[in-house]
This record gives sequence, C-alpha cells and structure tokens, in this order.
Amino acid sequence: MHLSAYLTLPLFPLLAKAYQPPSYSGYSLVWADTFSGASSTLPSSSNWDIINRNIGVNNELQTYRADPRQIQHSGGQTLQIVPWRDPQLQWTSGRIESRYTFTPGAGKRTLVEAEIRFGGNDISQKQGIWPAFWLLGQSIRTGTNWPACGEVDIMETVNGLLTGYGTVHCHVYPGGACNEPTGRGGTIGIPNQGWQKWRVVFDRTSSDWRSESITWYMNGQQFHQVRGDQINDAGVWASLAQKPLFFILNVAVGGDWPGYPNGNTADGYGSMMEVGYVAHYST
Repeated sequence: MHLSAYLTLPLFPLLAKAYQPPSYSGYSLVWADTFSGASSTLPSSSNWDIINRNIGVNNELQTYRADPRQIQHSGGQTLQIVPWRDPQLQWTSGRIESRYTFTPGAGKRTLVEAEIRFGGNDISQKQGIWPAFWLLGQSIRTGTNWPACGEVDIMETVNGLLTGYGTVHCHVYPGGACNEPTGRGGTIGIPNQGWQKWRVVFDRTSSDWRSESITWYMNGQQFHQVRGDQINDAGVWASLAQKPLFFILNVAVGGDWPGYPNGNTADGYGSMMEVGYVAHYST
C-alpha cells in the first residue's frame, strides 16, 4: 500500500438529504440513480443490466437472479441486494451492472459515490458474505480480458468484518503493475453496519499522467490513493483513469477471498447490502 501525502480539496455537502446525492462545492451532478421505484420492484432496466446467471468467477457459490427476492427497490428510495440459501443452487443473490458509463475528464476531477449500509445480522453470522461497490473498464464488454480492462473497487467487505477495502486491479495476471491477484489496495475501519458514504475521486487536473491520481474516501476520510507514477505505464494507467468505466453493485457468497459460508451463516435481509444512491459528479 502506497499512500501519498497529496490531498484533494475537501468536499463540503450542501443541503444534504437522506438517500439523495448531496451537492458538493465545485462539482456538478452528472448522473445518479436514487432507487425511487415502488417496493418489491426491480431496479430500472434502462439504467442497469440485472444479472441472471452464475457468472463463474472466483469460485463463488451464488447464482445471480433478476428477481425482487434477490434485488429490489425497498419502497423507501433504496435498493436492497439480498443473499438467500437455495436447496438447488446453494445460494442466490443479486448483481447489477450499469448501462451508463463515464470517462474521467482530462483537466477535471471526477467523483463517484454511493451511500451504503449492511444488514443487521451479527458479524458471526456473515462468514462468506461479500458485498461490493466497484467499477470495471467498459472494454471488458468488447473483448478485453481482466485485468487489462481495469478495475476500481470502491468498497468491499468480507465476512461481516468492519474493514472496508479499496483496490485497483490492472495490467496482467499474475503480477504486473497491480501485483495481481492482490491488486493495489488500502483499508479503513468501518464504524458500524449503518449508512456510510463510499467515494473515489479521479484527479486529472495535471498535464502529466504520472501526477494523476485515484483517491478513496469513506465519509470524507481518505484511506487510499494510487498515482500514475506508481503504475508507471501510460497505457495501463489509462485503463484505470482515462477510459470509460461502469458501476457494479453486488453481494457475492463464498469464493477465494472470504472462504465459504459455515453453519452459522445467515441469509436474508440481515445479510443484505442496501444502497441509498449511486452518483457521478464532475468539476
């Protein structure tokens, strides 16, 4: 983990409203989903590709379902992604990938953020539960392999532990500029399972890509940063910070990183991830 002493300008919410994208000084809201649909309905298919299959990655157990049981509007302007035990499929859960893409603008700062909380099951009942808010390079949809497409993990947690992870994956597997499969990451303690704001800022205000940066925040507190000069390859850096990206929200179950659920692992709303909004801003 390589943290820079460089700090972006502080951001001050103006007239913030629960589960609505705040206004930030110097930034304009470009796109958002506030999940304002009726209770027990799927998220907007205009905004999201709702995954309906087992995608077969990381030795995970879950089969994703495009069904309100696994992924639904709460009716209270939030989205709930809920993992369930299943007698035939072992586990089912939800995953959405945005049809919307954004490209961090040259000469600008780009801010992406979501407000997220976790279900109230005790940590001892969350072995194998893996919620995430992250970005993938759009090029993966047109044939570029992972990790060359670029991946920016804004927030991941595993096994209910109150540690948030922010990571980039890039270049080649294994090894490469992002030390795959580990990636280049940082961590932060999460105060509780309640609502927290998770953000990354892409800073492309420098005329030199080596000085560009991606910086991670929880509730406005910086906990990780990656700069172009650390990646040290212009093409690889471009895959992370200069080319189109799309949003992903999901709850995985099991896999290489968290390990598998045990007899204490509980399913249902107590193990869900709930999202108040996803938003993209730019200076």
